[in-house]
Amino acid sequence: MTASLDIRESLTATWRTNARITALLVESLPPELWPQKLPGAPRRTVRMIAGHVHNARCMWIKMTGEKFGISVPKGVNRHSVKRDELLTALQRSSDGVVRLLDLGLDRGGKLPGFPRDVVHFFAYLVAHEAHHRGQIVMVARQLGRSLPKQVTTTGLWDWSKRAKEAGV
Repeated sequence: MTASLDIRESLTATWRTNARITALLVESLPPELWPQKLPGAPRRTVRMIAGHVHNARCMWIKMTGEKFGISVPKGVNRHSVKRDELLTALQRSSDGVVRLLDLGLDRGGKLPGFPRDVVHFFAYLVAHEAHHRGQIVMVARQLGRSLPKQVTTTGLWDWSKRAKEAGV
């Protein structure tokens, strides 16, 4: 007999791995890259993209979970957030997302305020973060500021290693 998949455990572990990958990128960004403007979008900086990831998580927690008792982490100022401040904030918002996933699973897969089921919500969040991680990597390359190879070559793609680092 084969064991069945525990969807709660799987979604939580996968989310924590995704969150670890986002944190790894933030940890690895050279300090001089943070204030750099995006080619073609000079009003946006790498710092603003990184801060947006956290603030977007907070928005979803507020819209879907606050009325169910999930505390909303404080957003960050995308114009001035520092790396350590953002890493702490990302951990808080990641924990909030786990509580949102639990909320949806506890409600039979329905997440209040999201038009599809909790698995679609999960995929949406992972895709959103992957998009912004890719933006940051591309901007770094466009500006001639390479990220460490252990981040770009394997780091962002080594989900097994990131899962271990995330404790899952």
